Amino acid sequence: MLPCEIRSATANDMVAVTAIYERFVLTTTNTLEVTPPDVSEMQRRRQSVLDRGLPYLVAELEGYVVGYCYASQFRPREGYRFTVEDSIYVRADCIGYGVGRKLLKALIAACENAGCHRLVACICGDNPASVALHTSQGFARVGTIPEAGFKLGNWIDMSMMQRPLGVSREVAMRSEAGELQAV
Repeated sequence: MLPCEIRSATANDMVAVTAIYERFVLTTTNTLEVTPPDVSEMQRRRQSVLDRGLPYLVAELEGYVVGYCYASQFRPREGYRFTVEDSIYVRADCIGYGVGRKLLKALIAACENAGCHRLVACICGDNPASVALHTSQGFARVGTIPEAGFKLGNWIDMSMMQRPLGVSREVAMRSEAGELQAV
């Protein structure tokens, strides 16, 4: 496992984050985005995550960002407010060294602290490493959407996994009654 530090992403990290994500967009089916977003768009996305009180983290090794992850609301309707979806990307030369595991562990803890109830992983394409990573952190497969998208000349399946977090039914009901602020 690489001795990297996991910390909250800053605006200055977004150049490195954008470069990491661009490779995935251009060369893999791990994301179904087909045009790499620019730094300003990635800044906007980060801010949107933070505005919801959700975590956006980076892994830093020897002063370089080598991976990142964040949680976003799973679906836009208010009833889904306690369910979030993870996204994790690691620089190509750092894959297989435990960076993703460290990021996901930190993301799980941050989501629990943010009052989330379920963490969902939507894994596109044939990605056994992501399935193994999520399984190792307590996620269970809950279904597959066959041919959910199209990229690189192929129909792409999407596997869905989820993991319970800490928010109880009672806390959610207090939020619904206006006693608590939901994420």
